[in-house]
Amino acid sequence: MHQFHDLCRRSLDDIRAQGRYRTFTPLEKQAARFPLYLRPDGTEVLVWSSNDYLGMGNSPVLIEAACEAARKMGAGAGGTRNISGTSPYHDALEAELASLHGKQAALLFTSGFVSNQGALSTILNSLPDWVVFSDAKNHASMIAGIKGSKATCRIFRHNDVAHLEELLREAPPAAPKLIAFESVYSMDADISPIGAICDLAARYGAMTYLDEVHAVGMYGPHGGGVSERDGVAHRVDIIEGTLAKAFGAHGGYIAGDAEVVDWIRSCAAGFIFTTALPPMIVAAALASVRHVRGDAARREKLFERAGTLKRRLEAAGLPVLPSSSHIVPLHVGEAALCREVSRRLLDEFSMYATPINYPTVPRGAERLRFTPGPFHTDAMMDRLVEALGVILRGEERRAA
Repeated sequence: MHQFHDLCRRSLDDIRAQGRYRTFTPLEKQAARFPLYLRPDGTEVLVWSSNDYLGMGNSPVLIEAACEAARKMGAGAGGTRNISGTSPYHDALEAELASLHGKQAALLFTSGFVSNQGALSTILNSLPDWVVFSDAKNHASMIAGIKGSKATCRIFRHNDVAHLEELLREAPPAAPKLIAFESVYSMDADISPIGAICDLAARYGAMTYLDEVHAVGMYGPHGGGVSERDGVAHRVDIIEGTLAKAFGAHGGYIAGDAEVVDWIRSCAAGFIFTTALPPMIVAAALASVRHVRGDAARREKLFERAGTLKRRLEAAGLPVLPSSSHIVPLHVGEAALCREVSRRLLDEFSMYATPINYPTVPRGAERLRFTPGPFHTDAMMDRLVEALGVILRGEERRAA
């Protein structure tokens, strides 16, 4: 026990010395004034790094649906899906998500992390000689699912289709194969070539597993993700998504062929042995998905806002990184400096943006990650650009 406590102490000291120690910033979300939050002292803070990309978490559509379900069914699910934890809301949401992605079935998990970890580990433990091909920048939840299996893992360079084909060609022809990748990579703000990866999967007899958590609700005519936008969703075997980002609620899911989804439902420990999502959360998510599927204007506003912020940062000569998505990363390049920029934004300018440090990104690639949404105004962008100019380049602050 003493050795373990000593390890904890030394490890935390090392993390602090590297400038990577993470502290929580206490902020109270204001549903009626999003993206404005409150600090404990009552100061209003403009938040730039929420994953509530469309602002749906504050929508009366979700709030009323959650309240109605809570009054009707109470707060918690009361058990796993197999032990009284399934409600009509759960069934309706799974049907809605299957329809969103053009799949036969869908399955809810308690989070996007659990859906990736549970589904991937279950699939990759099903046969003795699986080979999984994983993008180098896949999310930690996908890596956890892969590492929790006995599969042979081959990592291909990020979005490098030629390298992926090289690895596929080297694999045993008869071995079951699965390609695991994302659509929008949230730290690099780029998008994968889904169609080209599906071409390789067909050529080499591989399954495809696509994480769309940073795309569902936003991309495609109905918010089905980049695979819907690109017209290739039908070529993807399993689509995984979240209800906690653009849909503004909570939970994760997979969608695919009915038999595959039913088998994962029957075998995945991460699904079987955990309490179901609360009915009030599922009701809110269901209301959100139904609303967002028809709200093209909200999606258009999101992308317009993201494009506007990119242009303003570039025009100001600030180190904005290339982005082909709605995410706007700004390069800082050093862990302690990244934390300091974030601190000064909050303390001096009442704005919050999360510092992204190693191991989330490589050392030297530290950045701030901005997620402008439909409710970020031009005036808010003016404030941000001015603040970054003062902090990063020592410009004089304009008079209020």
